[in-house]
Amino acid sequence: MDDLKNKVSSTIFTQRVSTDTSVHQAVCTYQPLSTEDAVEASLLLDSIAWPETPPSPAPVSLEQTSDPAHSTFTILPRKGEGQWHVGDHLEVMIKIHDFKGNPRKSGGDFLIARLHNRKLSAGVAGQVVDHLNGSYSAVFSLLWEGDAQVEVMLKTTVVTLVHPSEAITVLRRLNQEKPDRIYFQSVFRSGSESETTTCNVCLPPTQQPLCNYTDLHTGEPWFCYKPEKLSCDARITHAMGGHKLNFTTEENRLFQNNINLKVSIQASGPASVTVLPEKTGQSEVKNSVVKSGPSGYYYQGVWQSLGGTTVRQFNTSSDITQCLKGKVVHVYGDSTIRQWFEYLSAALPDLKEFNLHSQRQGGPFMALDHANNIMLTFHCHGTPLRISAFPTRELRYIANELDNLVGGANTVVAFTIWAHFGNYPMEFYIWRLQNIRRAVVRLLDTAPDTRVIIRTGNPKALNQSAIDFTSSNRDPRYPLSLHYINPQRYNEYLAAVWAVGNVTQDYDSTRLSYHSALLQPEKI
Repeated sequence: MDDLKNKVSSTIFTQRVSTDTSVHQAVCTYQPLSTEDAVEASLLLDSIAWPETPPSPAPVSLEQTSDPAHSTFTILPRKGEGQWHVGDHLEVMIKIHDFKGNPRKSGGDFLIARLHNRKLSAGVAGQVVDHLNGSYSAVFSLLWEGDAQVEVMLKTTVVTLVHPSEAITVLRRLNQEKPDRIYFQSVFRSGSESETTTCNVCLPPTQQPLCNYTDLHTGEPWFCYKPEKLSCDARITHAMGGHKLNFTTEENRLFQNNINLKVSIQASGPASVTVLPEKTGQSEVKNSVVKSGPSGYYYQGVWQSLGGTTVRQFNTSSDITQCLKGKVVHVYGDSTIRQWFEYLSAALPDLKEFNLHSQRQGGPFMALDHANNIMLTFHCHGTPLRISAFPTRELRYIANELDNLVGGANTVVAFTIWAHFGNYPMEFYIWRLQNIRRAVVRLLDTAPDTRVIIRTGNPKALNQSAIDFTSSNRDPRYPLSLHYINPQRYNEYLAAVWAVGNVTQDYDSTRLSYHSALLQPEKI
């Protein structure tokens, strides 16, 4: 800890008030705390790298970008011919054309593909392969008997599906050059005097002094412009101020609902297949799929995990109560995991919320079941945090919260962090995960029986008004996403970061597999 504090104090994050305008640039460099962290970050970035795209021309020509209406997919014949069986792999070839109907010659589009049967409430995500020449393959594992309908979507927000040399280039530029396009504000108050200033990880260079709220324990940076009259210590609330799209009129055409934003691609032939029972010798297919495919699939509305992992289904409130009996469960993160607290509090009749008179988005919340000795808590993660006015005294980083836990066999920790990071360079997000992982390792070193659960990100419902927000299986990021990271790649990246100790990951390919676009479905 002393080493960490020394590193923090030797960087730009030292003074509470700074008038050095060079600080503005320095806070956006996300310098790792160690060489090992830097090497890991570089490897992770390489592993999830999107294909490079050439600089976008000016002006942007919509006619030369990817058009889902002119694009098609084709189900390829079964290898070895014959009928489809459970255990087979179905391959779909996708051909992308522009708005003039010409075939695209380059890749970089963001495609989401899934196989589903609504009557069976069954669905599985496909793996999309970019051939970098305007064509893509989507591969599905056939995991249930009956009909299986292919659906391919051209997505233009999380992974903008327009010309990669235009749309993706635009998003990359914004994430690197305009991370402050979503901005935050803090209220400063002393007596009857009150001022409001803008805050963020990165603030545009000005001559205005800064208040430095970098966390000395984790090194996580946060800055506000200093009020004219009040001191930095007078800060009392944090809130999202708003967002700026930062699109030109021409760039805005790359994100149009029902045109190139999350639009289905039609089949050039049959869009479904009939799947027969598995053949002899294919019984191990479900265990082998997970090595290169999705983490699971839905069948009859129930999540089925792949790769040999047993997922226990709790069908009644008494079953859930019995599982949690004698447990202290701490939940940290954004609204996508706050719903765990809300669901359990509503579903378990003896688990009663204790009113802490907290802000309803961020908490903290607590629920108690005295008879069964269950305690459930929730607290939002620290900045950046898109939230209505929230007390700064309640802003807490997950790593710090974990360091304050005793842990043990009766302690469960669940957290998620992704949805509020979509407008920042990936390096900043990696830094945050590395800090949290160090805290997880410290907790498991001292209390190895502690169960740690990580809820990963998920794709989100998208629309034009949300374009400057987050989305992905890292995210997330809210009403819109400005990131081009594939959710499945993102969760593979999370798996690499969290390959430690007694940690379970809740992969949210669940939402990609199921026919729901809701960020927070009523029933999961």
